[in-house]
Amino acid sequence: MAKSNLLSTSTVNYQALVGNGRKFRVPPHQRDYSWQEEQWEDLWNDVLELRGRPDDRHYMGALVVQAVTDREYRIIDGQQRMATLATLGLAVISRLQELAGQGIDPEANRERAAALRGRFIGEKDPASLIESSRLFLNRTDDPFFQDYLVQLRPPLNPPGLPRSNRLLWECFRYFTDRLRKQAEIASDGEALAGLASEVVAHGLLFIWIVVEDELNAYTVFETLNARGIELTTTDLVKNYLFSRTKVESDIASLERRWRSLLLTVGQERFIELLRYHLLCDVPKIRSVRLFKLIRDRVRTPAEVLELLEALERRAELFCALSDPRHGYWADRGKCRQYVGELCLFRVRQMTPLLFAAWEQLPNDFERVLKLVSVISFRYTVVGSLNPNELEPVYHRAAKAMLDGKARAPADVFDLLRPIYVEDAKFREDFARLAIDTAGQRKRVAKYMLARLESDQSGRLCDADTDPASIEHVLPENPADEWCASFPRERWSACVYRLGNLVLIEPSANRAVGNASYAEKLRAYERSAYATARQIAADAPDEWTPERLEARQQRMAKRAVHLWRADFA
Repeated sequence: MAKSNLLSTSTVNYQALVGNGRKFRVPPHQRDYSWQEEQWEDLWNDVLELRGRPDDRHYMGALVVQAVTDREYRIIDGQQRMATLATLGLAVISRLQELAGQGIDPEANRERAAALRGRFIGEKDPASLIESSRLFLNRTDDPFFQDYLVQLRPPLNPPGLPRSNRLLWECFRYFTDRLRKQAEIASDGEALAGLASEVVAHGLLFIWIVVEDELNAYTVFETLNARGIELTTTDLVKNYLFSRTKVESDIASLERRWRSLLLTVGQERFIELLRYHLLCDVPKIRSVRLFKLIRDRVRTPAEVLELLEALERRAELFCALSDPRHGYWADRGKCRQYVGELCLFRVRQMTPLLFAAWEQLPNDFERVLKLVSVISFRYTVVGSLNPNELEPVYHRAAKAMLDGKARAPADVFDLLRPIYVEDAKFREDFARLAIDTAGQRKRVAKYMLARLESDQSGRLCDADTDPASIEHVLPENPADEWCASFPRERWSACVYRLGNLVLIEPSANRAVGNASYAEKLRAYERSAYATARQIAADAPDEWTPERLEARQQRMAKRAVHLWRADFA
């Protein structure tokens, strides 16, 4: 990482982190406190292990902050750990005061509690006698943290607290309970103070990263994510957008709409929605440039509102494109089928184009949806071509629609022609196709076989609802008798060829799984599936590599017409 991206990076213990009068503030709109007992227990066990091994150290991960002054920092990532450690410190202080109240070494324990508070939490204001804090949480959690936890005041109605406040209170109770039950330190003020001042203060290490601004914070986020450290880019984007809004009433409105947006798309998919939204206007967006693009394009409160409104308009469609059962498709003809196909193919690059088609060609949306399904099948499923070529082409088509330059599905097809695999190439690819029949690929294989069955039989065979099983004519584990018609050296190359696969009844499939071809032939002849009966007619005596090849060539010829764009 370039040095200009950071003010400093170093490894520091918790004592060095919170010492020297530093103050830490969580941005007002960063996510609420969310750690639960699983995380508290992990931390507690780490602390206990360190207590037994005073020379060891435990890494707490990266703490990413932005310097506001030389003594004040904005926490970009690490607020959950900082809030939990502060709460653990407060639990130790509370236990020391409890011991003093019980008459156990009262003067020393009160002095220990005061010393720990001054070192890790904050100092008492000499005028108001209110305890201060060096850590300030977000707008949801900070009032409770300052007014109750820092003051060691129990809330009057814990069940009525907001969820994150309640978690903070439960965290405090968790640690106070553990401190009371840990026999060797429970009533020993010196041991309790040592747990905080030695084990926590010196044994817990952080990677301390100080960045210059939000853009550099995003760069750090991306670097840490690439190294497997779980961070949330959505939080950083949110903090930036909220920082552009200054009027309190606008902030409140923005908060409501942000929550509603995340309820629709989910925290984990927000960045995906944002990226596809921007790809309607920008030809290429690398993830490491996403935040810079937002910072350059969104600077004023009006621009924040404009971005949010655009995302709100597209959020429901974005979700519906991942769910063929979504209510969006209830009365929209074959849209449900085509969305199901795109989900099966696991392609998403066409999303900006579908945003544009929904908005500009609502009456032709189904035709555009069918078109991208056909393109995806030819290009991705059968051709296995480079997926990196898709986004620029879909961007150009989306932008042309939004700019009014593509006014009909045929215009869209002309723009997508570079990624439409032509018939001759598609037929050649299909004729060579082999597909594993395990896991996700099994569903794709059944989809293809069901479409071919529907075409040959003249009746609908829906891959999702039809009970058929996939039968391997040459079995996956052939007996030696197969060598007479099918050379052993060709088995591995042929068993998953599409021409070796056929749909038959599940009971018949179980009965003939690894049987001889003569036994399989009788099951094919009696099958209700036309493609199975066709095998019996075309290969009435034996199954050979040549007959497999001839069958797959016929399948490929039919596939050209089954998966063809209306405009080709």
